[in-house]
Amino acid sequence: MPGVLSIGVIGLGVMGQRMLARLAGHARLRVTRVWDENPEVLAQALSHYPLLRAASSAEALLREPGLHGVYIATPPGPHITLTEQAFDAGLAVLCEKPLTTDFDAARECIARIERERRRAAVNYSLASSTGLASLQLAFGAASRRPLGSLHEVRIELRFAAWPRPWQANAGAWLSQRAEGGFTREVLSHFIFVLQRVLGAADVVRSQVVYPEDGVGSERSVEAELLAAGVPVRISAGLGGERADDNRMLWRASEGEIELRDWFGVTQQRQGERVQSMGDAETLRMNGMTDQLSHWSAMLEGRSHSLPGFAEALAVQKTIEAILAGKA
Repeated sequence: MPGVLSIGVIGLGVMGQRMLARLAGHARLRVTRVWDENPEVLAQALSHYPLLRAASSAEALLREPGLHGVYIATPPGPHITLTEQAFDAGLAVLCEKPLTTDFDAARECIARIERERRRAAVNYSLASSTGLASLQLAFGAASRRPLGSLHEVRIELRFAAWPRPWQANAGAWLSQRAEGGFTREVLSHFIFVLQRVLGAADVVRSQVVYPEDGVGSERSVEAELLAAGVPVRISAGLGGERADDNRMLWRASEGEIELRDWFGVTQQRQGERVQSMGDAETLRMNGMTDQLSHWSAMLEGRSHSLPGFAEALAVQKTIEAILAGKA
C-alpha cells in the first residue's frame, strides 16, 4: 500500500476551503500544513480541521519538512513567485487558475520546469471530466470522427451577478479587471477544453464591455475565435437568472455534444434521441475523484492528465487576447 502524500495549502479562500473538504479523509492525499494571510480565516480552518497545523507564513510553509507538494490557492499575483519558492524546496505544485497575467515570469518558470523536470499543474477541473474525454474521442487528433466533421463550437455563459454569491468573501480582486472577472475565472475552463481538443485558438473578433469606473471587471463578452479551422463563438455576461449558467455546444456534420452546468454531458447523433452520459452530479464526483488520482500520480512522478503550466499559459494568452478586444 503506497504511503500518505503530505500536502500544504497556501490560501484558504473559497477554493482553498473546498480543497480542504475534498481531501478530508482521502486515502492518500493529506493536508498537514496551511496558511492564509487572514488570521481569522486561518483560525476558522484550524477549528474545522483540528489535525492541521498552521505555518507562520507562506514561505515558512514551503520550508516545512515532510511535505510532498503544495496547493497554491491565492489570488493570481503571487502564483509564480510561490511556485518558484516551492521548486526551491523540492515540492510539486498544484496551482489555481488563472496562472498569471505576467507572461514573462510564467515563461521563465516554464523554462525551469522543463530544464529541471519539475512537477507542476494547474487546477482546471474539467481536465478529468467525462465531457472532455467524450470530446477528445469525437474530435481530438486521434479521433475517427464518429460524429463527422466539426462545424462549430459555441460557448455561452450567464451570471446573475459577479462575483457569484458563494464568492462574496473571495476578495476584491475577483471583481476587478486587473486580475479578476468571469472571463479569467470561468471562460478559461472552457477555453482549456477547446484548446486541449483542437489546439491553439486565434481571436478573430472580440467585444468587451467594462463598467465606467475603470476598475471593475467585464460586464459582457462577445467573441469569435478560430481553432483548427473551426469557428468558435462566445457569448458571456451578466443578467441571467441563475448564479452560474454555462453551456458548451460542439456541432458536427453527424451529431453534436453538449457540456452543460460544468459536468453534465449529452450526445446526439443525427436522427437519434439525445443521450445523457450520466447524472451530472455523479459525473462531477467522478471527475473530482479522478483529478485527485492524477494529482497523486503527479506527486509521485507518474504519468497524469493534469494541465501543465505551459498549457495553462496558452489558455491565459487566449483569455487575455479576448479581454484586450479586437474589432
